[in-house]
Amino acid sequence: MANLRNTLGIQELTDKKSGLYRALVAEFLGTLLLNFFGCGAVITGSILAISFSFGLTVAAAIQTIGHISGGHVNPAVTLGLLAIGKIPVIRAILYVVVQCAGAIAGSAVLRALSSERMESSLGAVALKNDVTPVQGLGVEFFLALILVLVVCGACDPGKPESKPLAPLIIGLAVTVGHIVGIPRTSTGMNPARALGSAVVQGEFLDHWLYWAGPILGGVAGALIYTHALGPAKEVELPRSYTTVATDEKELHRLSSGKRSQPA
Repeated sequence: MANLRNTLGIQELTDKKSGLYRALVAEFLGTLLLNFFGCGAVITGSILAISFSFGLTVAAAIQTIGHISGGHVNPAVTLGLLAIGKIPVIRAILYVVVQCAGAIAGSAVLRALSSERMESSLGAVALKNDVTPVQGLGVEFFLALILVLVVCGACDPGKPESKPLAPLIIGLAVTVGHIVGIPRTSTGMNPARALGSAVVQGEFLDHWLYWAGPILGGVAGALIYTHALGPAKEVELPRSYTTVATDEKELHRLSSGKRSQPA
């Protein structure tokens, strides 16, 4: 019963020390900023400008709220981490809810601060260049797959040296995903981000694939990293340091053995 409660995370609802509600505010703010700044760059019409806007905004958001909520800012990341037991069920569900709310709020603010002439370029996702829904599903799958693989690798507790660079590395993964995805699916990569734009602009054509693709890709990425690649088990030491440490241990053992011999 205790294991079930821990898996569900029921105790977090009443435990002030869990920081759940602070984390929910952080995730809401993170996705709000993502949709405002990321989608706000769509008007430029430049794939690179849009890609870097989304990537750098994700990096900034993770740097700002990562210590509070983990900086998921994406249901695909949240559900991927849920699949490998890194986050309780109730927290994951609440994260997805506030991420969607934050994305809708961000897109709503962006629309309110844009002229009527700009309303057709506020980031609504759609298939492009004759890409079929099935192809679009595959594209969105792989965009989330690489993102969650990078998240797991950059945030692996067995690799503390990568922690300071994690926001930038994850942001660059988002940037690369947009460069590949924009000409094909407009790049959802994030169900909440796609929902925010769709709600504000009222465009839901093929919207299902912007949920199914990223979620399946996120779960697959987390499972592949955990069970196929295998996370780092311990901090890796430089080879020279490892050799010296081993020699010191051997010398200490021999010295102890000599002292213990009878005179």
